[in-house]
Amino acid sequence: MEFEAGKVFSIAAANRPVPGCTISQEIHKGKNPIWVFSLGADTDISAEIFPYHKLILVQEGTLELTGAPAGTVLTAGEGILAPTDVPVGMAAKTDTVYVEIEIQKEDIMNKVIEAGKVFKLADLVPYQDGKIVNMDVVHNEKMKFVVMAFDAGTGLSQHAAPGDALIFALDGEGVIGYEGQEHVLKQGEQFRFAKNGQHWVKAEKRFKMGLLLTLE
Repeated sequence: MEFEAGKVFSIAAANRPVPGCTISQEIHKGKNPIWVFSLGADTDISAEIFPYHKLILVQEGTLELTGAPAGTVLTAGEGILAPTDVPVGMAAKTDTVYVEIEIQKEDIMNKVIEAGKVFKLADLVPYQDGKIVNMDVVHNEKMKFVVMAFDAGTGLSQHAAPGDALIFALDGEGVIGYEGQEHVLKQGEQFRFAKNGQHWVKAEKRFKMGLLLTLE
């Protein structure tokens, strides 16, 4: 991925929209390319037909889908699995930044996610006392996107990622250990583990995160 490993950052802050422009950057290639889009206020991307789904995760601003499902609006922290084989476009009334993951039709998508229906990542998993709750949102042999809810006092012991991993802090606050250093990660921030990077997670307070793991 294009982001530096071992540092807390914000995708939205690192990709400020330019007035009157749309900007796109591919941050991961492979079977499931990952893009970051920055749309200036009152700009749009024309509706087009794609043979794959787009998993759209809004980081900042307000995004409206055009084409189909027309009029669907997403705000920061919300996502949608755009349908295939129908025209889908994007429009931004305010400065907006979002992540887009290409999801192939054969990829295994959790049944709680319905194409064309807005969802909030942080609401996909509940907190449970003394427990860590996991949900696989989508996966295949080269990619996995997981949402996790940590109760206060829980965590993951040190281990290494078999591929690049991008963390999205969704709720609360967590502590990330990476290659011997601790980093506090708060809602709306991101963190990257490089392949084979030694890391752990500790939730001194309740904490929810999304983990996007790529194995290419």
